[in-house]
Amino acid sequence: MLSLKDIYAKSHDGGMLSFEEALRLYEEAPLPQLAFEADLLRRRMVADESVVTWQIDRNVNITNVCTSGCLFCNFHCKPHQSERHFVTTMEEYCTKIERMLALGGDQLLLQGGMHPRLGIEFYEELFRELKRRYPQVRLHALGAPEVAHIARISGLSTRHTLERLVEAGLDSLPGAGAEILVPRVRKIISPAKPSVESWLEVMHEAHCMNLPTSATMMYGHIESAAERVEHLIRIRDLQATCPQGNYGFIAFIPWIFRSTGTRLESQYGVHTRLSPTEYLRIIATARLVLNNIRNIQASWLTVGKHTAQVALHSGANDMGSIMIEENVVSSAGADNHFDAEGIQQAIREAGFAPRLRDQLYNFRDL
Repeated sequence: MLSLKDIYAKSHDGGMLSFEEALRLYEEAPLPQLAFEADLLRRRMVADESVVTWQIDRNVNITNVCTSGCLFCNFHCKPHQSERHFVTTMEEYCTKIERMLALGGDQLLLQGGMHPRLGIEFYEELFRELKRRYPQVRLHALGAPEVAHIARISGLSTRHTLERLVEAGLDSLPGAGAEILVPRVRKIISPAKPSVESWLEVMHEAHCMNLPTSATMMYGHIESAAERVEHLIRIRDLQATCPQGNYGFIAFIPWIFRSTGTRLESQYGVHTRLSPTEYLRIIATARLVLNNIRNIQASWLTVGKHTAQVALHSGANDMGSIMIEENVVSSAGADNHFDAEGIQQAIREAGFAPRLRDQLYNFRDL
């Protein structure tokens, strides 16, 4: 059995930690040393260790209709709840995009749900029209479960679905819908969502196409420590299959489950228990396990400013977006907010130089 010192060295040298080694780090390593080792690896992996990046984009929900039935989501409605339905109109998109452009944003994070009647043609038409009107705006859109759903109801393969979406204007694929990539957990919290294998398949096809993607983890509900580590290992192993020179996962973003008003809270008694030390342990462990993914984001939206600042010294190198609009996590109790000046000041207070970036982590000027 390797010592903790040897496990750190293995990760620093680019080795792939075993499940047992990763779990040992997560459960046994003293947090100050774990964070220190993760910070050392961050310094080696990023181009400039003094810089922390951030972004301006806008999250627009395509629709709130979803058949998934996720127990953690207050935002969605069922197809039969017609009084609550919406599908965002082009006029509404234009209003939101103009506001985003005025604030210096360059990207739409487009997410919706598994709408039973919105197939591939709907998304092709939407993406093409958005690109026609705003060719400078990147479309960071959908998520693996939505892609799998569109493929299924459209009678297409995953690869053909992605190819058609890219042809219509899709620029990159968010890591949404991962939650915890363990079948036991998924069957409980997301009973009708495409499987773990389906999520991995969509991302694998995207990587083979050189479509940039990100990966996420929603923790703090019914999963065990071992299942959190299993999630990290699955993401690490999938990244290892990405063809050399392709983007693969360009970032990993863990965020804590927010329980207010959710069915996980009412049916399972699961309540948000925000522990800064637990979050920092996840960030640091993720950096050491995911040593083939360059960027790790601190989720200030769900953990708040101060914990996110400490995360920048525990393996994270990015503060994410100011998120001009966000509905899903906010509807379950997240109430943190940043504007452009606020997020830059938070980065400076943590001892770093803020640099605005795009989705591919290229620096931008505001």
